[in-house]
Amino acid sequence: MENGAVYGPTTEEDPRPVRGARSGLAAYFSLSRLPSRRLALKVLQLLLSLLAFICEEVVSQCTLCGGLYFFEFVSCSAFLLSLLILIVYCTPVYDHVDTAKVKQSDFYITLGTGGVFLLASIIFVSTHDRTNAEIAATVFGFLASIMFLSDSVFKFLERQQEPQMRKPEATRRAGALTEPLNA
Repeated sequence: MENGAVYGPTTEEDPRPVRGARSGLAAYFSLSRLPSRRLALKVLQLLLSLLAFICEEVVSQCTLCGGLYFFEFVSCSAFLLSLLILIVYCTPVYDHVDTAKVKQSDFYITLGTGGVFLLASIIFVSTHDRTNAEIAATVFGFLASIMFLSDSVFKFLERQQEPQMRKPEATRRAGALTEPLNA
């Protein structure tokens, strides 16, 4: 007997990966996990916090530097956290973690970042030297704060409507519970 006759019917070829319309690196990114309004808010959070950080970095001198340093830390952290959240939503990482925990973490991170960013912007406005770069940084800081806080409000309202959608529409009569079963 030849080896082909013995191993032929039981051996299968290794199938090649099927490539669709999206291949390479583009196959790993999906923007469909977020509704378009929330995706726009996430992208605006990312861009506005980056612009606030860049404008703050342009500042060369300060008299009261504590507000500037706090704003620098918060704007950089906000950019990195919003980038992390966007990466989790748009990559296969989202499929490998608990989606309820991702959504809950997203809510708390967005709410906390928005609140601290608003606080940092207020402190920076009260301590800056009124240069153009500082004014631009605070404007982008306030806009980013609004985006973070509005995203958390949308997420909160979405969470409040979920239990209402799960409620059964048909309600039982109170008298039906007291009637005998074999009546």
